[in-house]
Amino acid sequence: MHRTIVIVALLTSGMVSLSSAAAAQQGSAQSEVAALRAELARTRMQLDVQERRLQTLEAQIRQTAAVTLTDPSAAAGLPRKGAPGPQLASEIERVGEQPQDFDRPPAVAVLGDMGNVLTRKGQITTEVQVDYTRLDRNRTLFRGLAIAQAALIGIFDINESRQDVSSASLAARYGVSTRLELGVRLPYVYRKDASVLAPVQGSTADPNAAMIPEVASGHGIGDFELQGRYQLTSARGGMPFLIGNLQVVAPTGTSPYRTPRAATGAALEAATGGGFWSVSPSLTAIVPSDPAVLFGTIGYSHNLGRTVNADIGSVRVVRVQPGDQISTTTGVGLSVNDRLSLNLGYAHTFGFGARSTVQIRNQVTNAFGEPQDLQTRNLQVGRLLFGLSYRVSDAATANFSVEVGATQDAPDVRTVFRLPLTIAAGR
Repeated sequence: MHRTIVIVALLTSGMVSLSSAAAAQQGSAQSEVAALRAELARTRMQLDVQERRLQTLEAQIRQTAAVTLTDPSAAAGLPRKGAPGPQLASEIERVGEQPQDFDRPPAVAVLGDMGNVLTRKGQITTEVQVDYTRLDRNRTLFRGLAIAQAALIGIFDINESRQDVSSASLAARYGVSTRLELGVRLPYVYRKDASVLAPVQGSTADPNAAMIPEVASGHGIGDFELQGRYQLTSARGGMPFLIGNLQVVAPTGTSPYRTPRAATGAALEAATGGGFWSVSPSLTAIVPSDPAVLFGTIGYSHNLGRTVNADIGSVRVVRVQPGDQISTTTGVGLSVNDRLSLNLGYAHTFGFGARSTVQIRNQVTNAFGEPQDLQTRNLQVGRLLFGLSYRVSDAATANFSVEVGATQDAPDVRTVFRLPLTIAAGR
């Protein structure tokens, strides 16, 4: 009897243990099922979000196709009247609103020698430039390569003159910081001058001798240029981008007072340089107004005078003080698309007359007389500007510009082709 009771107790204890184990296993399975159901719910929510996004994109595609069929201008990427198009509201840039990058001027080539976008920090921009200038007029102009010859001091009466100046130059600019850029430029110049001159004063008044054609040409290194540019402000609070420029020109080209001349004073070789140092500070303002960019530059050029002691015919030029200049440029750049931009502008330069100290040779004693001070008239040089810029790649942009003379003192036409190439330093 005792043995039977023990067996029953053991069986009962085993059954209780098996029941507890089964209950624990069932609880674990239920927890796993709950976790799987929660994961499935999250996956379904993500699928619903993706489905709604897909439907939105499909609706935009259908709307774009409908706009293209009803408005042909939309196929060319032009804005449709009365509707913003299929773009998202956050991606629309309206005319008159500034771009989001307030710290860097927009990448639009500004007309003029100084005024393009600064080179980024640590990058080098190399540039090839080819330009041609034609001057056809009956008066002379002191500025750079168009420097006056001996006619300015009264030896000759220039009735007509033609100048053809072609040059090819290499330039390099380096971004010292995000706001500072330094650059250099060295041109190679080919120049041809053709003039119709009256005889030297005091010669016989032969009507057939009143017109003496003179032709001179020359080629060689031009004047070396050193440039520095600094961005003063950013386009915040409605302010424009302001860039300060400084250009220094060194007379490395052939001076017009050092070219070989005939006994009459006529040049036998054309000069390739101005012959004087020049310092030109200027200020450029750039105002973004998508899709246009307004720009303007005001500058002052100071030419340093020097003693030349050059004998030109019967006149000795002792000292020359070239006239300073005040220059302004204004214009607008229009972005046609992400690669092509159009630039229109006007430039005007007021040049003060040059002052010279000369001595006239006495025809009898062959001695030079007392020094005399002469001054030429002031000059008004106005030019109409037109330019195109095409971005060939992220590193290269081709620029072509034309300048047409708008005043009597201005060159007839000047064409310039520039191809800057930006590379990272150290490559």
